[in-house]
Amino acid sequence: MKASAGFNFLAPAKINISLKVFGKRPDGYHNIRSVMVPVSLYDIVTVEEAESGIRVESTDPSVPTDSTNSCGKAASLFMEWAGVPKGVRIHIRKRIPAQAGLGGGSSDAAAAIKGLMSLTGRRPSREILLGMAARLGADVPFFALGGAQLAEGLGERLTPVPWQVPFITLIVKPLFGLSTQEGYRRLGRGTGEPPEGGEAPVFRDWEDLAAAVSNDFESAWGEARPEIGEIKEELRSAGARAAGLSGSGSAVFGLFESAEAALKARGMLSRDDGRQMFIARNI
Repeated sequence: MKASAGFNFLAPAKINISLKVFGKRPDGYHNIRSVMVPVSLYDIVTVEEAESGIRVESTDPSVPTDSTNSCGKAASLFMEWAGVPKGVRIHIRKRIPAQAGLGGGSSDAAAAIKGLMSLTGRRPSREILLGMAARLGADVPFFALGGAQLAEGLGERLTPVPWQVPFITLIVKPLFGLSTQEGYRRLGRGTGEPPEGGEAPVFRDWEDLAAAVSNDFESAWGEARPEIGEIKEELRSAGARAAGLSGSGSAVFGLFESAEAALKARGMLSRDDGRQMFIARNI
């Protein structure tokens, strides 16, 4: 949508219904297999033309706005490809917490590319778009395409997952964040051959969905972060059909059949311990 301040795009969070980590690749990264679903917890990314350069602003002071910012990197790649505009200003209104495994930075980067496409009228082919997205981060291709996806390889091989079980999720972000790099180190995977490509799963009912919820990073954090397991148990006790860690953490999600059930659970899990809680639906 276009506004007087520029082009505004909603950048959704994601949760990992499942996440399997395999051995290291020759480039040092890991192969994964994950079912990822976007949910209605959003940042808002505004893109507008500037006289020169790339300027990034954020409502969250903890988000870097220098050359390490994912939106700035996205703008640099796009402008290198398109040759326009001469300059761009990107404003990020943050709601998705950082270091939570919810993909906020990657989603913001994908939204920045979409904003630049609208701003310039230049639209890369799917192949170029996904290549650009993959250079920015493992989750960026997923957000560039949208919808539920089976992600494999580094996350760049995507297969759409037809979603048949609508859900409401209660996401609980503890006071602490977790480092993805540290999570992989704790997993301790050695080198290994990439797994064969899998078929997109089919979730016919809640039993299928609940049985699929799993995440290798839960064992990685183990005793170092017992709060993760404790929050999972709280969510189950509050009526969640399933609960799991998203990404490498630290956010934990519970899946509910209705907004009423999720609202009731939020009241039961309310704590004065700095945790953040969000209710969202799959989109």
